[in-house]
Amino acid sequence: MTYARITKDGLWDNNVVFAQMLALCPLLAVTGTATNGLGMGLASTAVLVSSNVLIAALRNFISAEVRIPVYIVFIATLVTLVDMTLNAYAHDLYKVLGLFIALIVVNCAILGRAESFASKNAVLPAAVDGLMMGMGFTLALVLLGGVREILGSGTLFAQAHLLLGSSFAFLETTLIPNYKGYLLMILPPGGFLALGFLLAGKRVLDRRLAARAAAAAVPAAA
Repeated sequence: MTYARITKDGLWDNNVVFAQMLALCPLLAVTGTATNGLGMGLASTAVLVSSNVLIAALRNFISAEVRIPVYIVFIATLVTLVDMTLNAYAHDLYKVLGLFIALIVVNCAILGRAESFASKNAVLPAAVDGLMMGMGFTLALVLLGGVREILGSGTLFAQAHLLLGSSFAFLETTLIPNYKGYLLMILPPGGFLALGFLLAGKRVLDRRLAARAAAAAVPAAA
């Protein structure tokens, strides 16, 4: 598999959320704002890349009979390190994300990539796969959080400097001044509604792209 194919799979074709429908619990729980989504996405990406690299490097030493428990131990260790790092260096974000950082351990996407890709490929392809899958997940989190935040409060990346650090202050934007917003979009039902529309939009776009590719292929075949 080429790196271009890995990238396209992670970001679009095999996106953790929009294609595989995995990790919906943290997706809906923490995406009240785009800032929260970005923080959760970066933490998950760090675990994805690290676990893929570690498992790819040790795949020849892990017995097939015990591979799943070993993968889970690796992932749990990495999540603990990420949890402690966020607590030490991004404590405000740590308090906002709360239990959902620890629940990265049970994210099916991470164990799934370990089993289906990292355990069968070399370190570099596994690292790229983890990075692209993590970026695709982050994209979904930020997109959903952004939609909910804009409709809910008229802002984008609110309090980024507090949760992610002063270097992220440039992201903070007030798109609709003096906007009272819709409380529904910040609450869990708004997350379900926004996710449904985003999924429908991706399906429509995929069908149009497929139809355009098919139409372009007909003259070439002729």
